[in-house]
Amino acid sequence: MATFDVVVFGATSFVGQILTRYLFERHGLAGEIRWAIAGRSSAKLEALKNELGDAARDLPVLLAEANDEASLQALCAQTRVVVSTVGPYALYGSPLVKVCAESGTDYCDLTGEPQWIARMLAQHEATAQRTGARIVHCCGFDSLPSDLGTYFLQKQSQARYQAPSTRVKLRVKAMRGTFSGGTVASMMEMLREVGKDRSILKVLQNPYAFCAQQLKLRQPNPAPVSFDDDAKSWQVPFIMAAINTKVVHRSNALQGYRYGENFCYDETQLTGNGVKGRLGAIAFASGLGGFMAAAALAPTRSLLERFVVPKPGEGPSPKAQREGYYDIRFFGKTDAGQTLVAKVTGDRDPGYGSTGKMLGEAATCLAMDISKADKAGGFWTPATVMGDALIARLQQHAGLTFSVVSVS
Repeated sequence: MATFDVVVFGATSFVGQILTRYLFERHGLAGEIRWAIAGRSSAKLEALKNELGDAARDLPVLLAEANDEASLQALCAQTRVVVSTVGPYALYGSPLVKVCAESGTDYCDLTGEPQWIARMLAQHEATAQRTGARIVHCCGFDSLPSDLGTYFLQKQSQARYQAPSTRVKLRVKAMRGTFSGGTVASMMEMLREVGKDRSILKVLQNPYAFCAQQLKLRQPNPAPVSFDDDAKSWQVPFIMAAINTKVVHRSNALQGYRYGENFCYDETQLTGNGVKGRLGAIAFASGLGGFMAAAALAPTRSLLERFVVPKPGEGPSPKAQREGYYDIRFFGKTDAGQTLVAKVTGDRDPGYGSTGKMLGEAATCLAMDISKADKAGGFWTPATVMGDALIARLQQHAGLTFSVVSVS
């Protein structure tokens, strides 16, 4: 029997600290799970414990290096689930996924790096299926709200109409949050990889990149600025859509196309109606386009990293995290034209305050609610491996809501 249910690897990273504080507040040292923190620096881990106060004195600390397989094997031997916050994952995450797959240890993370996930799938899915390891990427803001929100809407559609909503549109109605240095570092690393290997663009542009079967159905591709008649708002493409759409389509495939083989899905961010909404959309699209163009070129990317974007380890303050929120709407339509609108909301900054809670509940759910008999080894999505159990935990403990807005 493993010593721990959950080990937080990378506990002293920006999100790792948020996650550690959340698990300590949620479980203490004698709660639902037996847990520990891990990383490469004993001094930093002990400093994190000291910040938590005297009650955390006995919180176990484990040492492991992200690029040292022997230390990672020793880590995995002590726990049922490893939750990793060590990013960019394309630079630092691969050895741990390999060791977890080989040892049968369950794993979850908060990556949003499509090119890396595609590599991990190709290299380790068969091994995980053989050993029983459940590997679950994207357990933060990308892509839990998208994946579980679509899953929730589809269950409601089946219950009301006995049919899936084969057309689903995710619309970010409202959101307050900021980027951290870690998120920017992951984005920059992805762009560096594209610069070295243009074939990666095919992964980034393919909504079925995580699916074994490449469906021929052409997916929607929202224009830089457009008007959505259902949401009655101007809109721009959602920056997280590149990863979220791939996860949602994989969930559909892993469930035997429960959403339909003709399932269409896209994501945008709303900017409001009228002239103000249109101008806001134009300004947003122009600004994002300019940033991405600069980040795609090595010389200007270097300048951005030096003088503009936050450094790794930097991010929103605790106050900014508490004041953040999000409200995401899902517009579903069946083949017969029946409609359903659902929403997912969160009560913290999406990328950090809320992500820390989502990741903590995902790791706890994987360890405590989903037995190996319930779900075999493999590369799962959050919806397909945890589904209703995770939704229940998120609503009860993590400040998220899942609800139906309207049906017709």
